[in-house]
Amino acid sequence: MKILIKNGLVIDGSGNKGYQADLLINNGVVEKIAEHLDIEFEAGGEDVKIVDAKGKIVAPGLIDIHVHLREPGQEAKETIYSGTRAAANGGFTAVACMPNTEPAVDNRATVEMVQAIAAREGVTKVYPIGAITKGRTGKELTEFGDLQAGGVKALSDDGDEIMRSDVMRRALEYSKAFDLPIICHCEDNDLAGNGVMNEGYWSTILGLAGIPALAEELMVARDIELARLTNARVHIAHISTKGSVELVRQAKKKGIKVTAEVGPHHLVLTEAAVANYDTNTKVNPPLRLKEDIDALIAGLVDGTVDAIATDHAPHTEEEKNQEYAYAPFGLVGLETALGLMISALVIPGHLTWEQLIEKMSVNPAKILALPGGKINLNSPADIVIINPDIKWTVDAQAFYSQGKNTPFQGWELQGKAEMTIVNGKVVMEEGKIL
Repeated sequence: MKILIKNGLVIDGSGNKGYQADLLINNGVVEKIAEHLDIEFEAGGEDVKIVDAKGKIVAPGLIDIHVHLREPGQEAKETIYSGTRAAANGGFTAVACMPNTEPAVDNRATVEMVQAIAAREGVTKVYPIGAITKGRTGKELTEFGDLQAGGVKALSDDGDEIMRSDVMRRALEYSKAFDLPIICHCEDNDLAGNGVMNEGYWSTILGLAGIPALAEELMVARDIELARLTNARVHIAHISTKGSVELVRQAKKKGIKVTAEVGPHHLVLTEAAVANYDTNTKVNPPLRLKEDIDALIAGLVDGTVDAIATDHAPHTEEEKNQEYAYAPFGLVGLETALGLMISALVIPGHLTWEQLIEKMSVNPAKILALPGGKINLNSPADIVIINPDIKWTVDAQAFYSQGKNTPFQGWELQGKAEMTIVNGKVVMEEGKIL
């Protein structure tokens, strides 16, 4: 079926300002882009789906480079089936899944298994991230070449920092042979200790063990210096502090090959959100201070922080329904990210629509060298249509994700994906997976 999208404001990811245009999608690609395309002429007598996008944003499909799909081994939390449907509902056409599964994605066979499941059961594109070390133990490097041959787009021991600097150095040196970025979970385990939230006023008031900002910043500094030494690429995952932003800013000025991402929750919540002991606010790195949020937004604006990634981390209700100290870290983000970022960044004027699409589609594609991120003639038709005006209330029970662990339950947001198109096929329309 052909798809003719009419009257939308096209933000094509080229860096240019959005423009009014019609798009014709055929055989999985963008066949024509023009100010006006005639329905009858372009349809050519064939079956065609007409989409009126007047007043809406037509953009390259969102790409999330930090998602936990939990499969294999943790299917009670999430599956590739449910996770990709949550992604499509949120406007994402592609996700990169982290390797902290059971077993870890540390060999080619597991990579290929994830891809096979995704091809069979997924509705979005899925790009596996391979583990840096075997079993994610931080000791012995995996076979990077074999993992790349299997299809991984980056390497990470996400969920754990590689504490041994010699191992991280060798990983960075080895990664250069395959031009694979190393995604760093920056946390000094010794400083973090048994902390469960940001170390500061609220941890003292609530009687909870704190994680100091320095636990993140020390490892950001170390991994940047190792990237400088090896001339390899590092990507700082879920950056959360003012100090970390400044470290990345200075590294970029020196020409060090570093990129960084921030999670939506770190842009809208402070440590005060923990006051009611809601375990859905327990995330790693923890929620920080208002001054950290301000620095993160400034980093997005000036290009220090390259991307917005959800760190979507589903857990079962039983796991989260424990005392704060014992509940696992993590929240779900695929189905709330776009609405949160429109409400918190675009509407207040921090980012333009073009900049938001850059952070949620264009740059993620660049960082992992993925297809997508732009709307060009003959490019794969991975597209999201966004209604910027619709107001909606977050309802975790309506999520496609198996995980309902969100701190945003009941929040009223503005802006939502109304249609998600993957390879020219409509996979989500008005909240329904097709």
